[in-house]
Amino acid sequence: MTPQRPRGADAIPQRKAAPEGVPHAVEPSVPHPPGAGTLYAALDLGTNSCRMLIAQPRGSQFQVVDSFSKTVQLGVGLEASGRLSRASMGRTVQALRICQKKIEKHGVRRMRLVATEACRRARNAKDFIRQVRRETGLSLEIIAPEEEARLAVISCAPLVNARTEQLLVVDIGGGSTELVWIDLSDVPPEDRARSIMGLHRGFQSQGDRSARVVDWISVPLGVATLKDQFGDVEDDAARFALMSWFFEENLASFSPYNAQNPRDGFQIIGTSGTVTTVAASYLNLRRYDRTKVDGLQMTSDQIDLVIREYLALGPEGRRTDPRIGRDRHALIMSGAAILQALMRVWPTDRLSVADRGLREGLLYAQMSADGVLEDGPYA
Repeated sequence: MTPQRPRGADAIPQRKAAPEGVPHAVEPSVPHPPGAGTLYAALDLGTNSCRMLIAQPRGSQFQVVDSFSKTVQLGVGLEASGRLSRASMGRTVQALRICQKKIEKHGVRRMRLVATEACRRARNAKDFIRQVRRETGLSLEIIAPEEEARLAVISCAPLVNARTEQLLVVDIGGGSTELVWIDLSDVPPEDRARSIMGLHRGFQSQGDRSARVVDWISVPLGVATLKDQFGDVEDDAARFALMSWFFEENLASFSPYNAQNPRDGFQIIGTSGTVTTVAASYLNLRRYDRTKVDGLQMTSDQIDLVIREYLALGPEGRRTDPRIGRDRHALIMSGAAILQALMRVWPTDRLSVADRGLREGLLYAQMSADGVLEDGPYA
């Protein structure tokens, strides 16, 4: 498969970075007191999962009031048939009914509900969107790869180091993987995180002293679609090696790929269930703890150690490993293959782990557009 991206891609601006060593995590869930202000909802329907956040503005961040996450496997069989199956659509509609009830319970009026790669590719996606509207009352919007990449980038802005001059944000999804390379060298260190938030308006350049998107790409290979490509390979280790090689081959047209960039001043931020699962496994968390994972720095050696443990466990061992979880075990090796390929080819030996992504980006973009964050709208 040939990676897809637009003809041009350039960039821009966000808010102040956290002090060194202090994470800028999205705040934990709390009850929503009466009269506490407008609530916002963001729903991300991907190839594998349906996830939603309901939150309210709080200073320059937001506070989560309610959340939902369910593995729906919407894209099962899509690679072979080009269509969403009746069973996968049924599972997804059931999950969306729960989301609709939560939205109604909290009286949410400001929301954005988006679908990504599976619905972009399926021939019957429009029929599915109409079914969702008819059965749940929710209006799903299929967004383009560029917007998906943009939203993932702005969600990670609080994790950008003030010393970072070259930034790569990677979002490993179920059906696709988005990579965005950003040049921050012309931005004052204290403004680098804020400058990235300005990308919510687009990847076009907006003058000197602003973040600039050097290149970006949406590779139509995520944890589910890459796994399907090599489903006929029986040997576990061989399948992993082939998946990692194949993903690397699909990065060939990404312009910074062969650039000789210095290690100093380079940062890679990874956001996805794969990245957070690898981090949780490294920390040996038998019960997931977002506060320990979001913002964690991992070295290439630490990531390789976890992947070797996964291979040693084998399919059955991974299925029963509490650090991986039953919803993730079947897809963790395809995700790990993508992650290993990325760490192999970029000029860094460290990865910043982000437990945030499209939903958080949707919330930031809505709140920014409404001017309800403490720092005001990000122009």
